[in-house]
Parts: sequence; structure tokens; C-alpha cells
Amino acid sequence: MRLLLIRHGQTPSNVKHLLDTAVPGPALTPLGQRQAAALPDALAGEEIGALYASTLIRTQLTAAPLAERTGLEVRVRDGLRELTAGDLEMRGDANAVTTYMTTTFAWSAGDVELRMPGGENGVEALRRIDAVVAEAAAGGVPTVAMVSHGAAIRMWAAARADNIDVAFAAAHPLDNTGVVILDGTPADGWRVLTWAGRSVGPEDSTPEASGPTGEPVDGGVDGRSGE
Repeated sequence: MRLLLIRHGQTPSNVKHLLDTAVPGPALTPLGQRQAAALPDALAGEEIGALYASTLIRTQLTAAPLAERTGLEVRVRDGLRELTAGDLEMRGDANAVTTYMTTTFAWSAGDVELRMPGGENGVEALRRIDAVVAEAAAGGVPTVAMVSHGAAIRMWAAARADNIDVAFAAAHPLDNTGVVILDGTPADGWRVLTWAGRSVGPEDSTPEASGPTGEPVDGGVDGRSGE
């Protein structure tokens, strides 16, 4: 299966660099609306057969132009929502963002029992995302698009793809409406083909991302903060 993981368009909280993970969350900014409107043309070469979005408003608004172009129903699944920030919700200070991102990447590295302060742990987060991916794979559609969130996409890809690791996901941003394309199945495993439009290979320069969950993390990705 070809799996397209798409980050939602820009929100007001992205502009303010806030950890905004609660349901239903904010809508898109005018820029975010334009980003969403540009997705159908950007993905015109993909034969998308199923389209999913999270329970947060911003992903459904981002998926809407794709749904209109393809004629597909948007399948809303709670499993695709952002990794819950818990006690860090609506904070944007450096300590909060570092704790949030080092915790999520610790899950990717295998420390799945580590819990976000006041939030979920890695077992819970991976289980809910895996369930939606398994549902899509069971449908037999060759190409599936899922509109989700920056931290959720980066954490899951680093945990499940064979050809990238935590260091890669931590160093490479995922801007709003950035796409990570993978190939594989839940049984056979996954490989990242492209990350934000670039083939996975030697590291090169990447654009600045919007919002803390899409930005590079400078060191500490193997830390154990946040217990």
C-alpha cells in the first residue's frame, strides 16, 4: 500500500507556536485555507482511493478540497488526532516544546511506556494510529491519504519505517500540508519514499516549519524528560 501522511494546513496556534492538541481545535488561517486548496493539484499524480482525517477540525478542513476533487468521503478517525500534550496544552515555551518532542521521539525509539505529563504514553499513541493504518490496509486500496498532525506523523514514521530513525525525523521538519509518503503493509513493514517532497537520502537543507510539532529538534531526542 502507498500511504500518504499529510500534515494539516496552518492554524492560528501554529503561528503562535503553541502546543494545541485538544479536540476539536482551531480552524485554518487564510494561509492554511490556501494550502489546503493547493493540495489537490500537488497530489494530482496520486491515484488516491481512500481519504482519512482526524477528529480535529483542521485536518477535516484540509482534507475537504481533496475530497471534492476525488469524490471520496472523508473517513474521520480519532486515532489520527495529534499526540496529546496533556499538562503542556497551549504552552509554547521552550521547556514545554522540548519535553513534548523528546517524549514523542522517545516513543519512536522504543521507550513506549514513557508518558506525556498528564497525557498518553507511547503504547496508547502508537496503538491508535496503527489501528487506522491497519483498517486502511485491510480495505485493499492501493493508495491511501491520511490528513493528520506534525508530531503524530513524525513519531509514527520514525517508529514504523525501516529506513529512517529518530535522528532523521527529529532533524527534518514537516511544514503545514507537508507529505510523507511510505510504501508497505502493517505485516511487512514500511519504508519512507519521500519526506516533504524530497526522496529520502543524504541530509540536505530543509525549509523552516510552522508550529513546534513540525520543527527540527536540536539534540535530546533520546532524553527521558516528562515522566
